[in-house]
Amino acid sequence: MAGLNKNNSAVKRIMQEARELANDPSPEYSAAPLEDDIFEWHCTLRGPAGTEFEGGLYHFRILLPAEYPFRPPSIMMLTPSGRFETDTKICISFTSYHEELWQPAWGVRTAIIGLQGFFPLKGKAAVGIGSIEHPVVERKRLAQLSRSWTCPVCNEPNLALLPDPPGPNSVDGGRTLSSPSTTEKPAPPEPLAPVSAPVAIPDGVAPPAPDLVAAPQVINAPRMQTLQVKQPQRPPILLDTAICLILVLACGIVFRRMF
Repeated sequence: MAGLNKNNSAVKRIMQEARELANDPSPEYSAAPLEDDIFEWHCTLRGPAGTEFEGGLYHFRILLPAEYPFRPPSIMMLTPSGRFETDTKICISFTSYHEELWQPAWGVRTAIIGLQGFFPLKGKAAVGIGSIEHPVVERKRLAQLSRSWTCPVCNEPNLALLPDPPGPNSVDGGRTLSSPSTTEKPAPPEPLAPVSAPVAIPDGVAPPAPDLVAAPQVINAPRMQTLQVKQPQRPPILLDTAICLILVLACGIVFRRMF
């Protein structure tokens, strides 16, 4: 990329998007500009899941104009897909065929995601320049062949440019690892207490008396001693009567002296 004018707004924007895609990769696509021309990008896109393109890997070019991002890019499919013609600019709403619909805030990532959304369209929505209608069986066959398709510029097959994401139990590009068995052996049953076998008793002989189990001794709780509170003895009745008589006589003498 020597000789580029890094002060150019288009160059700044393209280099910024290249860094963002490199720092935030997606399992659905890979994209990067060519080393000798940053205005030409090569991208590999995974076929949409649940469609006849599932499992396919499709390589295409994105050509950015010198006025980018104020003008839209052009897209050309390179891998045979049965959905888009190869080496032909595709007519989609975010490409150079519809500059009036392009927004400068959009970018290369927007074009890639938008192209993936156009794969499963049917009928009139799928009609346009660069679009073709192949049978579902043929598209499935091309999807399988697309994985080993090699770009003459990148010199790498699609599967090397966009490897399949590893599964939940696989690493190193899909190599399945056998997980160690976590099944524990059941613990042996606990030995039962030995049971004495029944003894044969001859006729006429009384069976032995069963062992008597000593009854638990009941320990009597200590008795609480009741404290008897002695009530004070009342004075005898005769003494009370004598005191009352003395008081009456004294009161009578006092009243006589007063009157």
